[in-house]
Amino acid sequence: MTVPLLAWVATLGSLLALLVLDWMVAGRRRTPIGIKLAGTWTVVYVGAAVVFALVLLVARDGDSAARFTTAYVVEESLSVDNLFVFVLVLSSFAVPKLQEQRALLYGVVGALVLRAVVIAGGVAVLDALEWVIYLFGAFLIVTGFRLAVGGEAEPEVANNRLVRLTQRLLPTTDRYDEGRLTSRVDERRVFTPLAIVMVALAVTNVLFAVDSIPAVFGVTRDPFLIVTANAFALVGLRSLYFLLAGAVQRLTYLNYGLAAILAFVGAKMILESVVVLPTWLSLGVIGGLLGVTIVASLTLGNPGTDSRETVSDPN
Repeated sequence: MTVPLLAWVATLGSLLALLVLDWMVAGRRRTPIGIKLAGTWTVVYVGAAVVFALVLLVARDGDSAARFTTAYVVEESLSVDNLFVFVLVLSSFAVPKLQEQRALLYGVVGALVLRAVVIAGGVAVLDALEWVIYLFGAFLIVTGFRLAVGGEAEPEVANNRLVRLTQRLLPTTDRYDEGRLTSRVDERRVFTPLAIVMVALAVTNVLFAVDSIPAVFGVTRDPFLIVTANAFALVGLRSLYFLLAGAVQRLTYLNYGLAAILAFVGAKMILESVVVLPTWLSLGVIGGLLGVTIVASLTLGNPGTDSRETVSDPN
């Protein structure tokens, strides 16, 4: 279905306006973001996604609304692991606590741009080579198995090639200048470490999305729904980080839930020419797997068994 340019502009423009408002309210604070404020903004971002789904229901049809909701839930659940990536990047570059919200905002905006490019390429490949969907499905099943058995490898940050290249090509300083991307040293304009952190956050976010983007292709092929589901999930990650940075360690069975979701979507992609599952059923299965994972983690899990690096409460 062809989407009018006005719909693209209105949707992405509204998300940009929401980010700007978030920045004006929270990003300029002189104190770290607390759980209450982070929770408020998380509700705002989730609410915005719900409103968008309702708009799709009225303006298009129920199937489009259900597909967006399913894609959004997949992206949001798989994006929880990005919180660990955020912690890794921020700690690797020793970002001051007061600059974390600004670094995350810049990184999310950069990741949005990079993901849009990746999604456009993926849609073009699927349109030209339909059989690639089976490779995506097999990849998701293998990724799910590896995630369940051994977890995910932490992405390289300081040794990332693009980060190293950026540091070599751009004049930089080691001093964080009150959250600025550039600073002046000896009458010379240089980039602060925050600019490198922005690149690191954006790049590692996209690299970590190597499973979530193909998974969304298993839900819908509509570029508008794919891009908007990614955008709504990404813009809320910043507030979600400050809300769950301490509590996420309790989700000890998260890997198993995400692995099951990946395996389910991968099987759905491979078998879609034989068995077509209703969108509402896919949404129910994915939501159910995520819910069982959370409940099991909170009731049965032992935080001390998590092998990942402990995430300290930013507040």
